[in-house]
Amino acid sequence: QVQLVESGGGSVQSGGSLNLSCVASRPGFIIDVMGWYCQAPGKQRELVATITGADRTNVADAVVGRFFVSGDFAKNSVYLVMNNLKADDTATYYCNAVARRLGRAQVQNFWGAGTQVTVSS
Repeated sequence: QVQLVESGGGSVQSGGSLNLSCVASRPGFIIDVMGWYCQAPGKQRELVATITGADRTNVADAVVGRFFVSGDFAKNSVYLVMNNLKADDTATYYCNAVARRLGRAQVQNFWGAGTQVTVSS
């Protein structure tokens, strides 16, 4: 299994910044993609940003220019810098890894426990 542990998050006023970090423990797995999703109360979980081992990123339109994802796959880590935060960014942020067992083609999704980000206006 791949275990993901997030850190960072917290409460900030509108316009502020926060940084999230996530590190994976992945014995026997290769991670292809790491990233972040968020889920606000009463809403579905949605993409924030992902990054591949080749540094290809996919960033949600709502956060382009404000949030920046980076990764260090040698350290099994992914990071999210969140600038100019808005009240609408308030959500639980989940680290995600798409990984496959060594020698296998089938990929699996793994999730962290989530970290709360609260932005007050």
